[in-house]
Amino acid sequence: MWIAVSVLNPLIAFLAICIIPIAEVGEHQNSFLSYIGSLTGGSWLATIVSINAVTVLSGAVLTSFVGVNGLIKRMTLDRILPNYFLKENKRGSTYRILILFFLLCCSVLLVTKGKLGPLAAVYALSFLTVMASFALGNILLKLRRSRLPRPEYAKPGAVLIALFAIIVALYGNVKANPQYLVTFLQYFVPSVLLILAMLMRKDIMHFVVNILESVSKGYKRYTVTRQRFLNRSLKKLYEQNFVFFSKGDDISTLNKVMMYLHENEVTNKMKIVTILDKDKQPDPKFLSDFDTLDRAYPEVDMEYITMVGEFTPELVDQLSKEWSIPKNFMFISSSGERFSYRVDELGGVRLIL
Repeated sequence: MWIAVSVLNPLIAFLAICIIPIAEVGEHQNSFLSYIGSLTGGSWLATIVSINAVTVLSGAVLTSFVGVNGLIKRMTLDRILPNYFLKENKRGSTYRILILFFLLCCSVLLVTKGKLGPLAAVYALSFLTVMASFALGNILLKLRRSRLPRPEYAKPGAVLIALFAIIVALYGNVKANPQYLVTFLQYFVPSVLLILAMLMRKDIMHFVVNILESVSKGYKRYTVTRQRFLNRSLKKLYEQNFVFFSKGDDISTLNKVMMYLHENEVTNKMKIVTILDKDKQPDPKFLSDFDTLDRAYPEVDMEYITMVGEFTPELVDQLSKEWSIPKNFMFISSSGERFSYRVDELGGVRLIL
């Protein structure tokens, strides 16, 4: 891809300079390549270029639908977005996600009135923001997950240079067209607020329950009904079971896991699973420390389970089906270089420490 872009893009620019005056470039920016084709080869070449452009754009749109569908589904499974989006049709397609994304795309088209300038600017801001998140994520991996094995390593200096270049590009786009930033924020801010509301839903629901309890007695029937609904919703959230696969030798890691659950998840049930080799028993000191940790979190029902065997994707799949616990509610800590599997091979198990 890099070779193709490095060769084709400069050649196309050089070809354009050779064929038409620079002043005419702006006059045909909506169909520039087809215009060059009509000048060099005639209408037949312009038609071929146009068909090729439509095909490429159709592929890009299809790719965006597939990517957004996978992203929102994963975020919903991790309880970052409402479960409303997980509804599937008979063919197993999460059609609500696809319909929502289609409506969002149509709304962007209507807001920008179909003009290429605003559309390109909104796309550029979105794309650069995603690229910046990649750079920030890479930096966080280096700081928080340095032991996590991965096939490619980027040097810190290269990541910082890339992040600086992205920031410069963002500033340039905003400086050139400040009005397009407003359009971008009209979609970005509500999305962030929705995600924050889902992450803080436990506190929000408790707050609403307290508000309803303090409402005047004149609205007692209404408030009691709503209060019962919220309490049932909270109870359903708390009953979700989580699993953490522990090496069974470090109680401080388990304490960090419990702190993570308290801050980021809504549950009061936790299974701690340790996979042992044959004829091996858990460390008695660890069991004693586990009892102490269990007493430190009285609101959480902690269950320690030992199993003989090997930690494999097949075992994860077996336990997920046996316990009816989705794999995205199963956690592991950072694995070392000797770990036989990549995180993505575990089918959605989350890495939290």
